[in-house]
Amino acid sequence: MSDPHRTNPMSDPDRGAGVMPPEWALHERTLMAWPEREELWGAALDAGRREYAGVANAIAEFEPVLMVAAPGRVEQARSMCSAGVEVVEMPIDDSWLRDSGPIVVCDDAGERTAVCFRFNSWGEKFVPYDRDAEISGLLARHLGIPARRVEMVLEGGAIAVDGDGRLLTTEQCLLHPSRNPAMSRGEIEAVLLRELGLHQVIWLGQGLVEDRDTDGHVDLIAAFTPSGEVLLQEVPEGNPNRENCEENRRRVEAAGLSVRAMPHLAYGEVEGEETAMSYMNFYIANGGIVAGQAGVASDEAALAVLADAYPDHQVVGVPAMTIAYGGGGPHCITQQVPLAG
Repeated sequence: MSDPHRTNPMSDPDRGAGVMPPEWALHERTLMAWPEREELWGAALDAGRREYAGVANAIAEFEPVLMVAAPGRVEQARSMCSAGVEVVEMPIDDSWLRDSGPIVVCDDAGERTAVCFRFNSWGEKFVPYDRDAEISGLLARHLGIPARRVEMVLEGGAIAVDGDGRLLTTEQCLLHPSRNPAMSRGEIEAVLLRELGLHQVIWLGQGLVEDRDTDGHVDLIAAFTPSGEVLLQEVPEGNPNRENCEENRRRVEAAGLSVRAMPHLAYGEVEGEETAMSYMNFYIANGGIVAGQAGVASDEAALAVLADAYPDHQVVGVPAMTIAYGGGGPHCITQQVPLAG
């Protein structure tokens, strides 16, 4: 679908519109969307909606939430969400605003720009996706934030930044042939550095083997901490992710960064299917962290790891096994809007 307002991915080679703040920088609000795609969720759709509401209500204890709902779903969303969650009607295909929503950057004067990368539904895994491909621009307009369109395909869950010019991603996702097959690794790096105001891309290898939809998103395996460490997924001997996790540790350490381990990865069954839930897929709000819980023994220990890694934040656990079945966790279904100024 062509769009005359989109830029060539390699145009304006010198500078973007600002710098992407780290996720622990203060937010104006959090963006979310109400689950909609029945062919993705199947019989788990109602349970998924309850868990989305639980995430939204937990975040609303720390900062305002703007929930997008498709036509005909607004009242349903309002009935399940707290007063701190504003629900607005917009056309959407589904509910993964981390990937389809805008990435807001800030310039030296504190002015914000919504960088709207192209969204192609994780390599056209789910169709149609034309409404999700346009939601970033609609949200920028709704928020009154100028938008900058970039033709390169990028999902927000594929990247993490530290606020000091570094970005983490995975080769599995960003170099996947279903994303930007005409672009080289160097060209992809150049767009990331320019558009997000960075100076270094740190390439991890593979994401979770259980990540069947997003081709190895980094937000299931790694996150920066305010102390400058990388919180990184580790698994015990015998887990199919073991070799990949060890390789990712080697790459982080080779980049000169310290690793803090998240040694827990939860497994459970949803709709008869074994599902992995990553504790790494947590959301950082103003003064709080909202983290998924699977109802298993490792939940409490994982929350303790997060509390130690983010000591200035109150860690809150919410049920998220159904969200994991859908393809993510609290981080995958949220997108922060940093404060202006």
